Amino acid sequence: MKIAVFGANSATGRHLTRQALAEGHTVTAAVRRPDGFPLDGPRLHVRGTDVFDRDAVDAAVTGQDAVVSILGVPYGREPVTVLSRGITHITDAMAAHGVKRLVCVSSRLLAVRAPAGSGERPPKERFTYRRVLYPALRTLGRQLYTDMIRMERTVRATDLDWTIVRPSALYDTGTRTDYHFAVPEAPGLYTSRVDLAHALLRLAAEDLHVRTVIGVFTTEGVPSFRDVLLKEVLRVGSWGGGG
Repeated sequence: MKIAVFGANSATGRHLTRQALAEGHTVTAAVRRPDGFPLDGPRLHVRGTDVFDRDAVDAAVTGQDAVVSILGVPYGREPVTVLSRGITHITDAMAAHGVKRLVCVSSRLLAVRAPAGSGERPPKERFTYRRVLYPALRTLGRQLYTDMIRMERTVRATDLDWTIVRPSALYDTGTRTDYHFAVPEAPGLYTSRVDLAHALLRLAAEDLHVRTVIGVFTTEGVPSFRDVLLKEVLRVGSWGGGG
């Protein structure tokens, strides 16, 4: 299978690329800085791609069987458009070239305090998480999540065979676990990046959960809330050997 991965140089993207190559797939890693991409192999094509550049995106999508988008940016105060504009260029290119299968990463936090009538259900976690922590994170990442909402709307409006994946709080570990798929509002506070990568590959290769929004949750060896807060949100310390 030929798979284009946008955001391939993220931690999740590198896991996905390694796993896909190990399973015999051909991967086009669409990255902004191809010279800095740490992986190589005979079935790996590293292509310099700025998702704001429609022609560059078109070239990366041409000839693929599936596309995985792991676009993202850190929290910040400036307006974000990379997800929505990037996915617009990606889905336009897919439609033009007859590439039907799209898997893209969003966030479980989009369901927190969703507008009435949206059909969204809040995550089934303890009151403190639902009413204090999650809204605080939504505020901290307001610009990112606003653009993520635009990205999801663009994907849902296409005729592609899409799947939107909403992982929970991400963390690093070097070992894949027995993760599970569930509706995004199901209980499940954490998703390891290596598990997320494997889930994305399965979804793309096996056509699972087509035209569905799905959650991915890790259930084994999950970290403490303090560790995730410090290392993922506040960027204090590291996971020490994680991927």
